[in-house]
Amino acid sequence: MLTRRLIRFLLPATQLPQATNSSTFPKSRTSVSDNSLATRAKAKTISVGDRGVGVRAVSVTMSLSSDQRSEEGHFKLSESAALVIKKGDITKWSVDGSSDAIVNPANERMLGGGGADGAIHRAAGPELREACCKVPEVRPEVRCPIGEARITPGFKLPASHVIHTVGPIYDADSNPEASLRNAYKNSLSVAKENNIQYIAFTAISCGVYGYPYEEAAAVALSTVKEFANDFKEVHFVLFSDDIYNVWLNKAKELLKA
Repeated sequence: MLTRRLIRFLLPATQLPQATNSSTFPKSRTSVSDNSLATRAKAKTISVGDRGVGVRAVSVTMSLSSDQRSEEGHFKLSESAALVIKKGDITKWSVDGSSDAIVNPANERMLGGGGADGAIHRAAGPELREACCKVPEVRPEVRCPIGEARITPGFKLPASHVIHTVGPIYDADSNPEASLRNAYKNSLSVAKENNIQYIAFTAISCGVYGYPYEEAAAVALSTVKEFANDFKEVHFVLFSDDIYNVWLNKAKELLKA
């Protein structure tokens, strides 16, 4: 929030309008619309010395809307591609409904689970589970091994496709960094093969799989950089304040804002 105290209209006190709790001022010329900028103003008259001179003191308080604050999470991946880091619900994310995909942090069975995986299945409807059941098993009960990716339609989701990938359990994987990098890399490769232009990730493996946020952010963002010329936009839609802040700070380190 920005607060500015402006001193205007140094006039004889007799010419000053009567001070009230709220005063009307002409609209300022600004590129920010009234809908995106909240402004509150308060005025009062102060008498100064023998000359009867008054000062009209105006205190203006402006608060930026959420749309303006979100600009902080925009980064340039290349001349034609952008990275967007934002807080939100990935099940509601979409850009054009035809060339966009969200990445589901799935389990190897691909039949839904907890966290974002369960939320995505619920939002997509039962058709998503039916489509996942049709994905061939590579071995019993495994349709998508750790680090690999599969794609299905999005069904009732706003995004046109769902890319399913399985991240590592941090304490159980012999090389969690390589497995996590593969999860991002293979998701991006599958998206590219299917002409996806806009893709959105959650923070893979940062929930119950226990991957440390700082390490996960470094892997995620460095892998995305390798695909800088293959997409129009790559999004990270993050539910937790803690994860969002880590991703934002790591992007500032690795990318030019």
